Amino acid sequence: MNNFLKVSLLAAAVAVGLTACQKDEAPAAKDAEVKAEASKPAEAPKADAKSFEEQSGYAIGLSMGRYIANTLERQQELGIKLDNAVILKGVTDGLEKKADMKDEEIQKVLQAYDAKINELTKSKADKDAQDNLKKGEEFLAGNLKKEGIKSTESGLQYQVEKMGDGAKPKATDVVKVHYTGTLIDGTKFDSSVDRGEPATFPLNQVIPGWTEGVQLMPVGSKFKFFLPSKLGYGEHGAGSIPANAVLEFDVELLAIEKPAAEGDAAKADAAAKQ
Repeated sequence: MNNFLKVSLLAAAVAVGLTACQKDEAPAAKDAEVKAEASKPAEAPKADAKSFEEQSGYAIGLSMGRYIANTLERQQELGIKLDNAVILKGVTDGLEKKADMKDEEIQKVLQAYDAKINELTKSKADKDAQDNLKKGEEFLAGNLKKEGIKSTESGLQYQVEKMGDGAKPKATDVVKVHYTGTLIDGTKFDSSVDRGEPATFPLNQVIPGWTEGVQLMPVGSKFKFFLPSKLGYGEHGAGSIPANAVLEFDVELLAIEKPAAEGDAAKADAAAKQ
């Protein structure tokens, strides 16, 4: 059973358990409280008036409930819609130590569910990757028709926003740059500008589009790059970058640094690929 399912059921169990406890309170005591409060105007309960147990119970139930809601939304994106009432019935039956399934059946059903989730997840990922590839190709074809856009033999597209007068780096150089990276829909995924600190890294240890593109830039230049997915993170993507995504980078080449020590180069490379 995957962790996703385990946590979902645990969350439901906590929520149901809390609900059951509240419903089982003595009706006589409740009735007395209702009569005492009947003549008072309605007033929202104050957080500081609740007991530690009440506050803790509500916080746990609320956080778990939100988790379940988010989980079900993700399932619906895959085409699976689970009924809250059915989930809660299963949890209630478990709490009451009764069941409509034998343990062997439960295990079989959960294994099938896990396999289905994996199958649908892969299918969706494959479809998204193909969609991204098509959108990227269409974007690059249209982008190349715009004024000021140039292209290299590899398919890298770039636009010169400011041409510097310094030296051009070699692939073996360590460079210092400021940059902002976005997807073609405008989603920002990384920015040294936002962090307020330039990035320094060996130019031959980053994605191919960077290695090629930055070598076109004299120090002091500002270029805008448009990287086909094959020059970026390809069909696997990376972190928040989807598979087959075309990447846009605004890059300012600040300096060509002296070669870093081996350990520093590794750290710079890791930072540049984040």
